[in-house]
Amino acid sequence: MGDSWERARRILDAAGLPPGDLSGVRPLTGGTYNTVEELLLADGSRYVLKVPPPEAVPGLRHERELLVSEAEFYRAAATVGVEAPRVVAAGARELLMTACPGEAWDGSFTDAEQQELRAELGRQVARLHRVSGPGYGYPSGALGPLAADWRTAFAGMLDAVLDDARRYRPWLPRSVEETARTLQAAYSALDAVTVPCLVHFDLWQGNILVDRSTGTPRIGGLIDGERMFWGDPVADFVSLALLGDIEKDVAFLSGYREAGGLVEFDTPTRLRLALYRAYLYLIMLTETVPRAVDGGRLQWVREAVGPELVAALDEIAELSR
Repeated sequence: MGDSWERARRILDAAGLPPGDLSGVRPLTGGTYNTVEELLLADGSRYVLKVPPPEAVPGLRHERELLVSEAEFYRAAATVGVEAPRVVAAGARELLMTACPGEAWDGSFTDAEQQELRAELGRQVARLHRVSGPGYGYPSGALGPLAADWRTAFAGMLDAVLDDARRYRPWLPRSVEETARTLQAAYSALDAVTVPCLVHFDLWQGNILVDRSTGTPRIGGLIDGERMFWGDPVADFVSLALLGDIEKDVAFLSGYREAGGLVEFDTPTRLRLALYRAYLYLIMLTETVPRAVDGGRLQWVREAVGPELVAALDEIAELSR
């Protein structure tokens, strides 16, 4: 605990905040890669500190310099007024940000509250997608510089996770080479994307805080933006409907379109969406090895994610004919 307090005081001091006012350091759970702590100051203000694991800890290729991407996401989200942490200080080995109100979205809401929250989330995500970047890909530079076109960037992202799969040898429902051939047949669909938009890519309910303090549940913050990239806004629909079908989320899509979000689920869009589903599910299956997940988690990933990867690959093969 001493190390955490010393680190927190040092980072507060560097950020121009009074280190002597630190009154509490609380580990936050839910993350699978970075160390996350809540810092409480004597005046009641709260901050969140993220620190990456030591460089020797194994990970996937795109996971280098994740805090660079996360800071980029929060700065971009602030330009369109999206509820998200605000960057206080960002260094090579730490990210200090404001704490958002609320707790992770759970199953305790009424149907009416759930529908309104999904619609509000749709409006927030539509605002995110108004932000455009300087190129395509991960701003961290983990996979190289930003690309001039989306096909080049996303093909590189897929190549990286397939290389990770070859290196770590996780269980996959189909071989790496067969999977790669199926994916490559659909790359031409990526050429329809002509503007690099802000994509969070990890908006499952655990990364969406809901604030109940006013009595009416509302979105308190979109957090953990470390997986963000500049690319196709359709890619965000994968985690927003994790292991499901975003087309069935009528409330979300209504809010998204109400706030100016543009999406039509025609064949080219469904093909790109299947590519993005395959990418996320490859990540989820491959990361089980460097994360050294326990047997129960490994079984769940195989049983829940494996069939979804197969379904995405089959859809790609069908739509690419």
